[in-house]
Amino acid sequence: MSDIKKVVIIGSGLGGLSCGVVLAKNGYDITVLEQGDQIGGCLQCFTRRGAKFETGMHFIGSAAKGQILDMILEYLEVKKDITLSPLNPDCYDVVSIYGEKFKFPNGSEQFIEKFSTYFPKEKDNILKYWDLVKKVAGASSLAMLQHAESDEVLNMKYQMLSINGVLDEIFTDEKIKNVLIGNLPLYAAIKDKTPFATHAFVADFYNQSAFRIVGGSDSVAISLRKTIEKYGGKVLTKHKATKIVCDSTKALGVETQGGVFFEADYFIAGTHPLRALQLIDSKLIRPAFRSRIMSIPQTPGVFCVYVRFKENTVKYMNSNFYGYNTSSTWNCESYTDSNWPKNWLYMHLCHKDKAEFAQTGVILAFMQFNELQKWVGTPIGRRGEDYENFKTRKAEQLIASVEKQFPGLQNSIASYYTSTPLTYFDYTGTERGSMYGIAKDIHLGATGRVPHKTRIPNLFLTGQNINTHGILGVIVGTIVTCSEFLTAETIYQQILEANK
Repeated sequence: MSDIKKVVIIGSGLGGLSCGVVLAKNGYDITVLEQGDQIGGCLQCFTRRGAKFETGMHFIGSAAKGQILDMILEYLEVKKDITLSPLNPDCYDVVSIYGEKFKFPNGSEQFIEKFSTYFPKEKDNILKYWDLVKKVAGASSLAMLQHAESDEVLNMKYQMLSINGVLDEIFTDEKIKNVLIGNLPLYAAIKDKTPFATHAFVADFYNQSAFRIVGGSDSVAISLRKTIEKYGGKVLTKHKATKIVCDSTKALGVETQGGVFFEADYFIAGTHPLRALQLIDSKLIRPAFRSRIMSIPQTPGVFCVYVRFKENTVKYMNSNFYGYNTSSTWNCESYTDSNWPKNWLYMHLCHKDKAEFAQTGVILAFMQFNELQKWVGTPIGRRGEDYENFKTRKAEQLIASVEKQFPGLQNSIASYYTSTPLTYFDYTGTERGSMYGIAKDIHLGATGRVPHKTRIPNLFLTGQNINTHGILGVIVGTIVTCSEFLTAETIYQQILEANK
């Protein structure tokens, strides 16, 4: 009888695939089940008329040699399969408020110097702010691969204080406070609710270094799949999980839409927690837990316009551009039809290394799921003429808004495609098509968090909802989940060994 333990993972997003790699490398028999034709979750890309578009992982940070993500990608055996293109170190992010532009450079000293030129009267406060960002970002043992050395008290303190609350204590100038959180679409921050710790992690992560993945982020998913298969595992597409079968004490297996039953010793759901709970009919999951998870708020959704440019008409932009049509960068998720979009994020895909011209780009703006309620349940590609008209109207509004900051953009577009939060829901299963799943809220405390362990002792959760979103946030969640099999210290040591 074999001593090898079988693990079935539901969902082939970054969380599911990275869990598969970690456990496969440690001798577990891995099977990943993906409901769709394509693996990757938010790593997915799609192609139209020979042009490629990214749907989620548009750029990454802290991936320069020796930095945290670089080390993790080496451990996951991804580095050899991808090429990274650095964003402009002098302005990896550009925040524009009513046309006034502020550039975010890589590096602590560079950041402090640049923002001190923008806001000379706030120099001492900028130093205070950046020192706090570094301390809070470094307070997580998991994020910094320090098993024993961390400041959990500091970490917890700034998990319970809002971004705007902390900034109000440091700065008096309203403009600098708005500029500093100008990249909030990266984490869908909500005023008075989102923890300062979330802001600090994102600010530090991209300040260290920022890159695009040449050719698209689906190369990460393809690499992870290859590594799982290298260690004897399987990644199966068109295998939609329909039920996690349990007895009175544990999970026994996963039933799929095709009638196949996958028996295993352990199970990991990399889906949104609500999708996982829908698969379980067991008294082991208490009604109170279901109700709590159902009541946790979700981050806002996003409307995307994917633009294909006329050949050699748009210079490749190796910065991310955040445009605001309001004086405040807060509350852009709350809008009316007449003032939408209040803000947007515009980026290019890096289709080849050292590209001179861009082939494709994407424009994103907040969109509430309520706008799409009447089309819920309609099939992809067959939602009706009124839905297509709705998307066209929104796309034209969004492109026109970007045109004000990028004159000539409209004339450079050969074609465009759109997606809504309903698209996100259908392809990724994230509740209400939210950008980043469950929203962090300082007022909810433990009731607003999703545990990686469930009352079913051999069923675990992973992905952006158990920790935080983004490539590092999800992989930190992977370490949390896989520590139930290996211990976090073992994984840290393996990462360090892989980088010797």
